[in-house]
Amino acid sequence: MIETRGLATSIEALDVMVKTSFVQLVKQNMVDPALVTIVVEGDVSAVKAAVEAGADMARKKGSLIAFHVIPHPDESLPQLFMEKSNVKKQEKIEDNSEKKT
Repeated sequence: MIETRGLATSIEALDVMVKTSFVQLVKQNMVDPALVTIVVEGDVSAVKAAVEAGADMARKKGSLIAFHVIPHPDESLPQLFMEKSNVKKQEKIEDNSEKKT
């Protein structure tokens, strides 16, 4: 995963990551308009190379916040990423239905 300051830099970092190694985007999460987290998956060596390349690019732009590779993550970790996005979607649905009634 890579955390960057700004959406444009995160997209550019992701582009470098997928062009460097065979990795796939799992999730791009905007914590707020200035903080974006990118999570990719693939073979450990591919993810390591991709994250290093993306982090280098973001560092050169002065937008790198943090980066980390978790080799062989626990099975529950991907569920954590998916559950958070589902919780936010559910909250929006509930908020919209309350406004309509």
